Amino acid sequence: MRYMDFYGDDKMEFRLAVLQDLAEIKDMYKQIIENMNKQDIQIWDDIYPCEFFEEDIKNKQLYVLLNKNGMIVSAFVLHDAISKENTITWSDHYAKALYVDRLGVNVKCLKKGIASLMLNKAKEMAKTLGAEYLRLFVVDINKPAIQLYIKNGFIKADGVYDEIFDDGFVLHEYGYEIKII
Repeated sequence: MRYMDFYGDDKMEFRLAVLQDLAEIKDMYKQIIENMNKQDIQIWDDIYPCEFFEEDIKNKQLYVLLNKNGMIVSAFVLHDAISKENTITWSDHYAKALYVDRLGVNVKCLKKGIASLMLNKAKEMAKTLGAEYLRLFVVDINKPAIQLYIKNGFIKADGVYDEIFDDGFVLHEYGYEIKII
């Protein structure tokens, strides 16, 4: 699926990722992780999210955005099941919802509207797949992401999901949603 990019003059391509994209996707996310760590947003590491992308591709859940030169500039996962969804009080818990996960933007392309563009693509895909809501989880310390979601019309739901790791480290995640139908 091609469309005009944020500048209005270059063609960008939005599509499902394929296994041939895997190395480039992992490299892009490693750079994203380094950038996040520099900002003291230490929520991703060598295992998450990179070790999940191959399965995401095989399940046809990982979408990518490529610039006119074929470089991947952004990616996200869109799926329908998430185990932590019951910890949040959603607007309509029984409505069909899809979840956007692992949204990332190439560090060479930050501050150009790509993340907002990808959220719009996620909304379009979710609507096409019959969802009434697009939902996501975001770690409480990821202030730039929270601002992005609010700017794009997502509303914070009540509740917090606490992900507790073996070493006792805890990530507090908020749920955000937007009605798309």
